[in-house]
Amino acid sequence: MAYHELFRDDFLPRGHYRPMWEHIQRAGQRTLAAKTQDARLARWDEGATFRLDADPDTQVRSEGAWSLDILPRIIPSGEWREIEMGLRQRIRALNLFLRDVYHDQRILKDGVIPPELIYRCKDFRREVMDVDPPQGVYTPISAVDLIRDEDGRYLVLEDQLRTPAGTSDMIANRVVGRRILPELFARYRVRPVEDFPNKLLQTLRFLSPRGVDETLAVILTPGVTTAVYFEQGFLAGKMGIELVSGRQLTCKDRKVYLKTSLGLRRVDVVYRCVPDTDLDPLVFRPDSRIGVAGLIDAWRAGNVALVNAPGTGVADDKAVHAYASEIIHYYLGEPPILPSVPTYQMTDHQDRTYVLDNIQEMIVKPVAGTGNDGLPVGPVSTGGQREDLARRIAHDPRNFVAQPLIRVSRHVCYLDGELESRHLDLRPFILYGDGIQVIPGGLTRVATAKGSPVVDWSQGGHSKDTWVLAD
Repeated sequence: MAYHELFRDDFLPRGHYRPMWEHIQRAGQRTLAAKTQDARLARWDEGATFRLDADPDTQVRSEGAWSLDILPRIIPSGEWREIEMGLRQRIRALNLFLRDVYHDQRILKDGVIPPELIYRCKDFRREVMDVDPPQGVYTPISAVDLIRDEDGRYLVLEDQLRTPAGTSDMIANRVVGRRILPELFARYRVRPVEDFPNKLLQTLRFLSPRGVDETLAVILTPGVTTAVYFEQGFLAGKMGIELVSGRQLTCKDRKVYLKTSLGLRRVDVVYRCVPDTDLDPLVFRPDSRIGVAGLIDAWRAGNVALVNAPGTGVADDKAVHAYASEIIHYYLGEPPILPSVPTYQMTDHQDRTYVLDNIQEMIVKPVAGTGNDGLPVGPVSTGGQREDLARRIAHDPRNFVAQPLIRVSRHVCYLDGELESRHLDLRPFILYGDGIQVIPGGLTRVATAKGSPVVDWSQGGHSKDTWVLAD
């Protein structure tokens, strides 16, 4: 049976949830319904929207707002300390791995990771070999997706090392929660997340090639059609920096400049939300219309910081995820504090045979995709779907991995006028500048369908505010 975040096995609330449960019982259904409606309206007022996947019939992408479940997820301080230590350890090791892969490649020469696993990775960028990013940091901002298994252990499901999404929802959830649940906040000491933009700005300034005092940072967006355009604008507004397209930047003398009505201004840091292959048409795709010609050359020269560095996707490739424990051991000489979900390589004959024989208990994922990208989930898949999946794996085994279907933890949610339990995960955010900071909270994402173990936001989703308690 799945671990329950709120209730113990005897159906009594866990100690840190007792004040909240008492409040729910006193409030009653009518108050919960009113608070839920207030939360929905407040989310729209905040402008916290996203773009849904295109409708398969019309190919039109519509806009929506994340549904905030008003009952927060609560994490005690001692529990959070272990998460925090595990995340710091993991991000430190993965940055050492990225530096090694793009320089000496000792981990490959020592046989810890098969070289072909890296060289055949779609996100391995030979074009950036031997480049040192500012301050030696490859992932100034990252995230890690965590789940809890049947025993309540936190496990790493995936790493998010390119441009992790969800920071604006983390903040918006807190702002809305404080507005509609002041009486509940009064009963807890909750660590803040609203100062995340300021901490991110400090991290960007730390990376400036010219020093903090002269830093000009911008956010490079693909445009309004991107699913998380709101988040990009939200962060730019909170940090007081420009949200720009590729056409607003230009490169000259291996430096990057912002075009303004008063002339060119030198840019020191580009928080880029553009994929590697679209960053610079002189280095990657020549037909890119959203990148900046000369950007990579300016980065190579050390005249601009790119956040995150090009090529970081090789470290969150799901096939590489299978070697996370070995990576931590190799660079730090320590066992992982947060173990990873077991991951089976489809390039390995023994792994592939085991997965196909037990496909009903597996989740198969593309290595460079998002989530399981629409692939059938074991228990609810049909025979025809499983046969089709087996053919796809046989055709391109490097493109797939599999993980056992874990009964992830559940939490009480107020949905459609009822208190019901739903499965959920947790996405904490990590900043790496002058040290590694873990934001005390993160984004808790809730499975929309009752009984579904998969959190899928491609067609909308629910989220919870995540409260980390102070000591």
